[in-house]
Formats: sequence, C-alpha cells, structure tokens
Amino acid sequence: MVRGTREATTRRSRATLMLASILLVGLSSCSTSTLGNSTPTNTANNGATTSTSGTRPPGKLPRFDHVVVVVEENQHYDQIMKGTSTPYLHALAQRGAVFTDAHAVEHPSEPNYLALFAGATFGLTSDDCPLSFAPPDLGGELLAHNLRFIGYSESLPQTGFTGCDDGSDAANGDPLYARKHNPWVAFSDVPATSNQPFSSFPRDFGQLPTVAFVVPNQLHDMHSGSLEEGDSWLRQHMEPYGQWAPTHHSLLIVTWDEDDVATEANHILTLFLGAHIEPGQYSETIDHYDVLRTIEALFGLPFTRQAASAQTITDVWQR
Repeated sequence: MVRGTREATTRRSRATLMLASILLVGLSSCSTSTLGNSTPTNTANNGATTSTSGTRPPGKLPRFDHVVVVVEENQHYDQIMKGTSTPYLHALAQRGAVFTDAHAVEHPSEPNYLALFAGATFGLTSDDCPLSFAPPDLGGELLAHNLRFIGYSESLPQTGFTGCDDGSDAANGDPLYARKHNPWVAFSDVPATSNQPFSSFPRDFGQLPTVAFVVPNQLHDMHSGSLEEGDSWLRQHMEPYGQWAPTHHSLLIVTWDEDDVATEANHILTLFLGAHIEPGQYSETIDHYDVLRTIEALFGLPFTRQAASAQTITDVWQR
C-alpha cells in the first residue's frame, strides 16, 4: 500500500514551495493594505483628524486595573454636547473618546440599567419595584472570576439596602435614592456587600474594585435636578478619579440611561476617559449592550445575553 515514490515526493515538494510562495505574496499584500487599515482614524473635538499609532497589536484590548462606570439620567446627546450648561463634561470630552452615535435601548430608566448590567431588558417597559432576575450579570461574572464588583449609589441608606427608595422627597418631590437605578440589587449572585452607598467610594483609588458602578442620586444625576447640578457633581466627585485613571491603568466611562424625549432614536452621550484611550470623536453606532460587552471583553468574561451578539469597542485604544 506504500505509494510514496521519489516522483510523488518531488511533486509534494513543488506543491509545498508553491503554497509557500502564495502565502508570502498574501502576507505582503496584507502588510500594505489590511494591516494598514487596522489603525483607526478619528475626528477630534476640534475638528482635526488624528490617527492612532504605537505598538499595541490590532484588535488587542488593554488590561485595566479599575473601571468606573457613571450612569447619568434622561438627557439627549445634544443637550449635553451642544448646550452651555455642562462645561465640565465639555472639558472631559476634550480629554476622552466621545461616541457621537451612542444609544439607549428602551424607555423608561430601569430596563436600560438592566441592559447595561445584565445584557437584557427582561421585557421590562416600566420602573417596577421590587424585581429580581436570575444570573448571569456583570457583577456576578466578575466575582465568579475572582475579580471585584461594587455598585455605589448616592443616598443609598445603608450597605445592602433593598428598599425601593430612601423615603425622602428631597429631589424636587422625588426620592433621592431609587432602586430602579440600581440593577445589581436584583441579582442573587451579587452579595449585599457589593451594594454600597456612594459615601463608601474610596479616596484611595487603588482600593477600588475591578469594576465599579456609580449612580448619583436623583438630584445630582440630571433626573430631577438641573444639568448644571449634575455637571458640578461630576466635577467635584469624579474629576479626581478622572485625573488619576490615565496614569494608573484605569478607565472612566460616563453614560446616560436614556434621552429625555422618549423617541426610538434614544440618542445619548457615552464617553471613555483614562489609560490607553485615544481622545477624539468616534462615529460608530453603539448601545448599552456594546458597552457591557466591551467591559466583559476587557476582563475575559463570558458575554451576557444580548452582549453576546453586540460589538466589542476596539477603535478607541491607543496602539
């Protein structure tokens, strides 16, 4: 049954050489076209065009020590970026990556928080309370992989609190704390110790968990208070971390739950600031599922529900 003659061996050698030549030509073409196009170009806030450069391989995500996600409320992209009431956010945008075509996925608030944290709205179209849902979710995934998660809610009465609100009406007739803005409390794989008041947010940022969510109260998140109040709160409470993050392998994400006009477009601002970020404006369409998937990808976590069919954000990282 042995048929390997010298002639057959020669034919195989020639075929191998031919295949190698084809591969070399293909790789040469890639080096001048495909790989060259992998360096993204973005438009900076001043209208100039900038290209990223460096040594990070195309598509390779950076590794962060800490990611802080701040969720604001009920403002359309134009109200933040084209108005005059949010000077701090304008300054923050100059230092970070601004997504000009970011969108929420639903109205009202609660399903958007669930989408950002657990990859689904669970069919919810209201702000019902109390609700509970089965894992998976971002917090439980992190903890299962020996990473840390804490959600910090301003005006949360105490660590582990599960009530629907704090019983106040100090936010122009609304409670300051509202559980509808706190998705992690609804999942059994997130312990009570991961549900903390914002007063517990560490001053030593090296003590932050791997991923933290920060939710201002309804007077400071632009829900019941003014844009100016929300902007001022961010400057006071998040700017120190925003200054620290770029030199400490850390990332700040600021996003909104939804716009305030109840349209299908649901156009919101989302921005990334910190280490490994190439500042500028990025025009791809993203939503809460894309942001969730990106956070999961940064830490090698499984993609949760609809995050599995979303897109990882790859073009904002310095290369």
